[in-house]
Amino acid sequence: MNTFTALLLSAALASPLAVYAADAHNHGGSAETHQLQLNAGKKWETDAPLRKAMTAVRGSVTQILPTAHSGKATPADYDAFANTVNQQVAYMVENCKLPPAADAQLHIVVADLMAGAEAAQGKHGEDKRAEGVVKVAQASNTYGKYFSHSGWKAIPLSH
Repeated sequence: MNTFTALLLSAALASPLAVYAADAHNHGGSAETHQLQLNAGKKWETDAPLRKAMTAVRGSVTQILPTAHSGKATPADYDAFANTVNQQVAYMVENCKLPPAADAQLHIVVADLMAGAEAAQGKHGEDKRAEGVVKVAQASNTYGKYFSHSGWKAIPLSH
């Protein structure tokens, strides 16, 4: 990721809405107008750091999702999950080097990962923690639809 992107995402770890606001400001539109797109009908290429981070996020989701669905996840479970997601996002920001067009698409996925982590931490209420896990799972699945990652499997979302 370029330096500006890295700084933007680093600052946004505290507030996923900052990504939307900064992105909308820099590109002259609202975040709602940005939708993921394939690269001329093909998935976007990835690099090793991105694949490593997303594999870790996916592993964390698959570990907690059944417990979250059953209502048995504890606040400590959710906090640990959110910390893992945030650490992996920080790793991506620091190490991922995608071309600008792919990077712009990845911003959308990263914003969803961060928003899910924030909800899992209870920042939107204790009753929204499980929804945060689901949001991260959905973002992981979206990543797999739009980014080339050999062996990537969608996470089943139903309980």
